[in-house]
This record gives sequence, C-alpha cells and structure tokens, in this order.
Amino acid sequence: MRIKSAEFVMSNSRVDLCPESKLPEYAFIGRSNVGKSSLINMLTGRKALAKTSARPGKTQLINHFLINKNWHLVDLPGYGYAKVSKSAKRTFQKFITAYFEKRKQMVCAFVLIDSRHEPQPIDMEFMQWLGENNVPFCIIFTKADKMKPKALERNINFYQEKMLESWEEMPEFFISSATSKLGQDEILDYIEAINIELNSSDSPR
Repeated sequence: MRIKSAEFVMSNSRVDLCPESKLPEYAFIGRSNVGKSSLINMLTGRKALAKTSARPGKTQLINHFLINKNWHLVDLPGYGYAKVSKSAKRTFQKFITAYFEKRKQMVCAFVLIDSRHEPQPIDMEFMQWLGENNVPFCIIFTKADKMKPKALERNINFYQEKMLESWEEMPEFFISSATSKLGQDEILDYIEAINIELNSSDSPR
C-alpha cells in the first residue's frame, strides 16, 4: 500500500463523538514511550502527523486520522508509566475500554511492544483483556534498530515462548523501526489485505 494522503480528523475522549463514518479503523496502542507516534509518522510518511514528545504520555485523547480517504488510523493513549495523575489514568482507561467495546468500525488493534525489553506484565494483561473480549489484534515490536540482530531475535523468541504459555498460537506480529522504516511495507500491506477482504465481503453477490 502507498500512502497518498493522511489527514487529521478529530480528537476526543468520548467514543460516541468519534467519526460517524463506516470506514474501517486500525487502532495503535502501547505502553507509554514505546515509540507509537514515531511509528505512525513512519508508516504514513508524514514527519509530524502524530506529535512526538520526550515526555511519555503525550497522547491523551482518541485521535482519528483519515488515510487514503478510505480508512482511519486511530492513535490511542499509551498505558502505564505516563506522568499523569491517577484520576487521569482512570479516565484514559475508561475511554480506551469503551472504544474497544463499542467501536464497531475497529477491525484490528496494533499493540506496540518495545523489542528491547522482556515481556512486561502490563502488556501481557492488556493483550489478555483483548483476547477475552474478542478484540482482533496484532503485535508490533518497535525500536528494532536499537538492538543487534541476534539479541533482537532472542528477545522476540522469548516473547513468543511467553505468549504461548497462555495462548494457543502467537498473534500475527511485525518487527519495526521508525528510524530505518523496517516493517513499513509489511504493516501497510497487512492493512490493505484486510481492507480488500472487507470490500469484497461488502460487494453484492
């Protein structure tokens, strides 16, 4: 898939105020400081579509971006370690949960995982919640350029082993780097394949 256009649509903290469009949505979410904004900018080829910050927890709303006029990329607040108050964290959790439970346009969530670290309980618990609530998701391992190839492979393999302790099979996953653009084509092609399948299923028979 080639990204020909990417434009900001709206930000809000209420699911009922999200765009009324029936276009498919792909949500990006992860622990704070996982490199989500940089990844979104890399995928779309726009340097400042999603605002990056040295301060974790910058994203605090549901942000919709219209991509190629035919699907929405949704940037959700990070979870964990954000330097915000406990009440703010509860608010984030409330509308993140509501988004996944109520937003029927959401066809796939991309859970971002920092490839440099061993499996974190907060990530495992969040993916467990997605599974229990039948929310389709994939994993994107970020910051792959920060590691040597063998160390990266070892970390990914360990993560797979940990996941398979409680999952029947490993979810679809991608390895990415916002710096080298590793994973850009694979992730966008995956989204395109889903869009084609959705359009085919909507076609009259």
